[in-house]
Amino acid sequence: MTGFPRKSTLIRRRRSALLGGVFGLAVTGIVVGQFIPPYSMPANAQITTSQPAGTFSFADTVEKVSPAVVSVKVKKDVNAQEMAMGEDGPFGNDVPPQIERFLKRFGLEGQGGPQGQMPQRPRADRGDKGERRVVGQGSGFIISADGYVVTNNHVVDGASEVDVTTTDGKEYTAKVIGADPRTDVALLKIDGKNNLPWVKLADGAPRVGDWVIAVGNPFGLGGTVTAGIVSARGRDIGSGPYDDFIQIDAPINRGNSGGPTFSLNGEVIGMNTAIVSPSGGNVGIAFAIPSETVKTVVNQLRDSGKVARGYIGVQIQPVTDDLASGLGLSTSEGALVAQVQPGTPGAKAGLKSGDVVAKVNGDTIKDARDLTRKIGMMKPGANVDLTVIRDNKPISVAVTLEQIPNDQQASLSPGESDQAPGADVPRLGLQLAPAKSVKGAGADGVVVTDVEPNGPAALRGIRSGDVILDVGGKTVSSPKDVRDGLAAAKAENRKAVLMRVKGEQGVRFVAIAIEAKAKG
Repeated sequence: MTGFPRKSTLIRRRRSALLGGVFGLAVTGIVVGQFIPPYSMPANAQITTSQPAGTFSFADTVEKVSPAVVSVKVKKDVNAQEMAMGEDGPFGNDVPPQIERFLKRFGLEGQGGPQGQMPQRPRADRGDKGERRVVGQGSGFIISADGYVVTNNHVVDGASEVDVTTTDGKEYTAKVIGADPRTDVALLKIDGKNNLPWVKLADGAPRVGDWVIAVGNPFGLGGTVTAGIVSARGRDIGSGPYDDFIQIDAPINRGNSGGPTFSLNGEVIGMNTAIVSPSGGNVGIAFAIPSETVKTVVNQLRDSGKVARGYIGVQIQPVTDDLASGLGLSTSEGALVAQVQPGTPGAKAGLKSGDVVAKVNGDTIKDARDLTRKIGMMKPGANVDLTVIRDNKPISVAVTLEQIPNDQQASLSPGESDQAPGADVPRLGLQLAPAKSVKGAGADGVVVTDVEPNGPAALRGIRSGDVILDVGGKTVSSPKDVRDGLAAAKAENRKAVLMRVKGEQGVRFVAIAIEAKAKG
């Protein structure tokens, strides 16, 4: 039958009309018996920004800084063995062990390394005399009108020839003035020029969330601009003792190494050095060396062609929550002195094991890495004022830094032991014997002869052959001394007891939780 809709169809149409009327009333702000005017935000509640009107653009900054950014091309003479290594790295495909350790944190081991940690993928050619050469490319930037150029050490390491090309296509031969592998900074010089465009290294550090602009030579394409924000600061990627990287999310790729990252006012806030990437391309995690570090290293390279670092001469470790509890501290900041090496600046100044370095020249020390970086950036001969927490009281210690020796990492292994049976200390899950009674253990402390696998001490990394030097700040020479130290810490209502232990990795402090009741 046609011409008349079915009853169900009429009902749906009526419902649609009714809903349409309701929605129409809602949109116009009409409710039965009442008129509600459209909502308008009060002027004093409006959210505004300081951004100028119009479309935001990085163009003005890029136009100003780009002439000072250069492409760096390096050549290295190689032999057949080196060539057989392949062409996945700067001059081979080996991933440095410290970078491989970093990748393991992300489950990316064996996938090529942080690809920005190397120049543009190299190619092989032959020199004028037919010798085999490898050519790689990176980035750099000019920091003075007379031709000083900054880039990464890994870009120019081992290079027999270095050329730099500016954005206008001019090519210059550059000389390597000096390089510092520990911070991955290198300084080049273009001779015979005194009117080159240059950029300034920033004096201050950027904030997390600040806009940044990266300019470089990715994939050998020449001047390329990318932008992003500062994602984090103070990153440690395991590449060295002075790691203090700025993490950015501006796209960084192969060939960007050594290139600058700019703030919006055109100052260099960092030098791009590494990316984490399983594929060789950008994934939004890039690392830049802070301008403060670059500036400190470059000044020394320009003056003497090398970097001289001061040192104190102490073994340090972070202050964990457990260690802080064992030391009676209210905070876990600072660097704990595990051992003072004889004859070093620290020993001469009166530093002691158990001291916590809280400040350097008035600047707060966050952790052990922070202390290492601050001291490592100072020259030998510098006078440093340390604020040290000793016996829960702050004291001032004046230290004159000396040149860091090449062999400072001395072995502190306790040596072989006869594993003589010792007295049982059930609270710790240890068996101990006086060091004097164990061959090769030395004259000081108490030797660990056996460790209960799941005991409190084993869970804190104590192993057979370790030597306990003191407990709760007091030297020990017998198992009884260790028991007394535990009892004293318990009487003081300490949650943990602090022990200074000598092992294969040197001397360190270990905090072990005190059980409420002894097991035996």
